[in-house]
Amino acid sequence: HLRLSCEESSGINAEYGGGTTADVMCPILAFEADRRAITITINSFRTDLLKDDIENLYPTCGKLYPEGLKFLKNAEDREEVRRICEKFGAYKELYNGVGDGPNDKTLEDKFFEEEVKLLALAFEQQFHFGVFYAFVKLKEQENRNIVWIAECIAQKNKNKVENYIPIF
Repeated sequence: HLRLSCEESSGINAEYGGGTTADVMCPILAFEADRRAITITINSFRTDLLKDDIENLYPTCGKLYPEGLKFLKNAEDREEVRRICEKFGAYKELYNGVGDGPNDKTLEDKFFEEEVKLLALAFEQQFHFGVFYAFVKLKEQENRNIVWIAECIAQKNKNKVENYIPIF
């Protein structure tokens, strides 16, 4: 699904000469592709997947494509993934504040925060279709936030209720 989206975004640039939709959607889809590549890499640790199988799962777009994905394919642990991501300017700041402590943010939290920032930017342009994609994705985040708050209340862990991902 993501591969098609990335290839289609390349088609938007070629067929329509870019435009506002491409200007808005390309960074969002590139980030989504890179997030999936990083997640695939981390989730492949301690599995029987071969390096070539992992590479076949990677999207064919994004800021990490193709050089970063070659490095990710050979990563052996989370720290190596971190070093690879920090080589690429857009992801250097992503790892700041990520930790394993009870009050630390997870990498997934940081991904969601960055996604919300990119999606919010879609509303600053006019006359493009990217705003519909952004609206749906922000609604998904809103639903995750509601589930988070409900789970915190159900588990009587109200001190973590404020750890949701703010939208706007």
